[in-house]
Amino acid sequence: MTVELTNVRRAYGDVTALAGVTVAFGRGTFTAVMGPSGSGKSTLLQCAAGLDRPDSGTVVVDGTELGTLGEAGLARLRRTRIGFVFQAFNLLPMLTAEQNVGLPLRLAGRRPGRATVRGALAAVGLAGRERHRPDALSGGQQQRVAIARALVTEPAVVFADEPTGALDSTSGAEILGLLRRLVDSGQTVVMVTHDPVAAAASDRVLTLTDGRIVGDRPC
Repeated sequence: MTVELTNVRRAYGDVTALAGVTVAFGRGTFTAVMGPSGSGKSTLLQCAAGLDRPDSGTVVVDGTELGTLGEAGLARLRRTRIGFVFQAFNLLPMLTAEQNVGLPLRLAGRRPGRATVRGALAAVGLAGRERHRPDALSGGQQQRVAIARALVTEPAVVFADEPTGALDSTSGAEILGLLRRLVDSGQTVVMVTHDPVAAAASDRVLTLTDGRIVGDRPC
């Protein structure tokens, strides 16, 4: 398995976000995580990606238990084995698409090779847009840059938090098609979404309510 969570619990004050979740995401699979607001979807994604630490339970990514890592080790693992795609893109406006994509490599202490970075942009359909800054790109193109940035380190798994939530239907369909192609080529994708149309692009739908898994079905 690429990602395994066992009896993961997370609370914020008196609010229980995850109430003992056990779930695994296999290599080369596409899982959509659904549920009402406040059900624990984003917390599940953040704990699985090492962006938040659970109060108890274990999270294993690509054979490494995250709880055994200090902050520096966790940061290194996130930079090399985990890709995260945010709904709000989180691109740096003063950097070009090429520079934004190369940023995770620089943060990991690696010099981003031009061929590697441009190859990642080409893979998401943005060849020729390398020198464009975010304000010169459409919303769908900015999300493609964010996905290329998540992929440039060749992570074991890509987590996507509402990747189509800020996009129009056409751009959203393009992003879902891109994620589908990534999975078909062997990548693991775990996506939080409120949209049943987006979930239909996945292989499996996981449903959360009140921090518990209440549904797990193939799509």
